[in-house]
Amino acid sequence: MHEEKETQESLSDSKDILDKDVADNQKTDSIDIIDEVASLTDTLQRVQAEYLNYRKRVERDKEVTTNFAFTYILQEFLPVLDDLDRAGEHGELIGGFKAVADRINYIVEHLGLTKFSDLDILFDPEIHEAIAYELSSEITQPTVTKILQPGYKYKNKIIRAARVIVSQNQEIK
Repeated sequence: MHEEKETQESLSDSKDILDKDVADNQKTDSIDIIDEVASLTDTLQRVQAEYLNYRKRVERDKEVTTNFAFTYILQEFLPVLDDLDRAGEHGELIGGFKAVADRINYIVEHLGLTKFSDLDILFDPEIHEAIAYELSSEITQPTVTKILQPGYKYKNKIIRAARVIVSQNQEIK
């Protein structure tokens, strides 16, 4: 009986050890699974962030490319607009030709092209190209007194500076 009791105790101890090993293995497996889930979650978040950055970069590049293309096309179209302005100044735009010129001007304005040709403003080398200077005792600062060719902007970017004659004080040289 004593042997039987020792055998039962030994079996009980073995079962306890086995249960403890199983519990330890389950804890280790759980920790490993939690670590793997955390690692995969981190990887997923990183991939999502990279994808969002990629989409933003593609959208930004698309906008830059579109603006570049519009700017190029509008620059190539400026001589036509200049010809239309000269024809209008000489009274050569009448009837159907005037309607076409008005439509062309409307389209380029609708696309975002802005013409600037203000007189009697201070000379600004950012938006003006001085073709000639005149001296005047009435002027205290360099001032645009004649527009030879208007300037154009596309979305606040100068695509052609206005070609102007600038008057300045006789004392400034």
